[in-house]
Amino acid sequence: MCPDTDRAQRLRELCSRIESADAILIGGGSGLSSACGYDHYHWSPWFEECLAPFKKKYGFGSPFAGFYYLFSDYESQWAYYAAYMKALRDAPTGHSYEQLYDLVSGKPTFVITTNVDGQFQRVFDERDVYAFQGDFGFMQCSQPCHDALYSTNAAIDAMVETTDQDLRIPSDLVPRCELCGRVMVPWVRDDTFLEGEAWQAQATRYQEFLDRQIARDSQLLLLELGVGEMTPGVIKMPFWALAQRLSNAFYANVNMAPTKEPLQLEDKALHIRADIKDALDALIELKESDGEP
Repeated sequence: MCPDTDRAQRLRELCSRIESADAILIGGGSGLSSACGYDHYHWSPWFEECLAPFKKKYGFGSPFAGFYYLFSDYESQWAYYAAYMKALRDAPTGHSYEQLYDLVSGKPTFVITTNVDGQFQRVFDERDVYAFQGDFGFMQCSQPCHDALYSTNAAIDAMVETTDQDLRIPSDLVPRCELCGRVMVPWVRDDTFLEGEAWQAQATRYQEFLDRQIARDSQLLLLELGVGEMTPGVIKMPFWALAQRLSNAFYANVNMAPTKEPLQLEDKALHIRADIKDALDALIELKESDGEP
C-alpha cells in the first residue's frame, strides 16, 4: 500500500473517531503553531521579519534561543522579550487553530498545551485551556515573592517604542516587582516559573474534565497534535496512560515525525505522519462530505 493511500485511510479513520467521540481532549505542541507559520525553533518568515535586528546582532539560531540567551543587562534582555512578545501578540490567529476548533465544535473539549504563544486561547474558551508551560501574554516576579500574574500588553508597547539602536530599552522601563523590586520575567517555564493560583486553577479544570468523562464512561478521543519529544511527560505519556487505562479512550497522533503507534495500546492508537496543516485541511473536507473520500 502506498504511503498516500495509507495516510488517506488513517485520516478517514480519525474523522470517524472525531465524529463518534463523546468528548475530545486535545494535546497541542509546537508543531501546531509551526503549521501556521509561527515556528519558535527555526526562523519562519513572521519571526524573521519581526526580530530581524536581534537575529543580526546576536546570531540567534531561532526565536526561542533568544529567550534563553544570557544577555549582559536587563535593558537588552527586555528589549528582546518585548519584541518577541509583540510579535506573538500581533501575529494573526493561525488558520490551523481555527480549523481545529471547527473540527471539534459541538463536542465537550479541553486543551492541554505546551505552547506559550496564546494561539489556543484565541479560538477556545480560555477556561478550557491548560497552558502547562505558561503564556507570553503575562509576566511574574522573578523571585517570585507573591502569587500574581500581570498582563504584558502596555509594558511591551512602551518598551518596543523606546528600544534604541543598540537594542536596549531605558532602564526605567525594565519591569520590576512592585513588592520586592526584583526584575519581572515572562510567565514561561524556567527555574522561577510560578505555578500559582492561575496555573493551579487550569490544572484543576483539566482534572475535572477528565473526571467527568471517566465518570460517564465517555468515548474519549485523545488527540495529540504537533507534540515533540522535548517534554513527553506533559502530554504524550499521560495520553498513552489514559488510553491504556480507560476502556473507551482512543489515542490519535498527527505529527511530521516518523513515529509509530505505542505497541502497548494495540488497536487503541492511530498515528498519522503528515503536515498538520494538510491533515486539518483533509479532515475539514471529510467532515463536510460526511467522511466520504
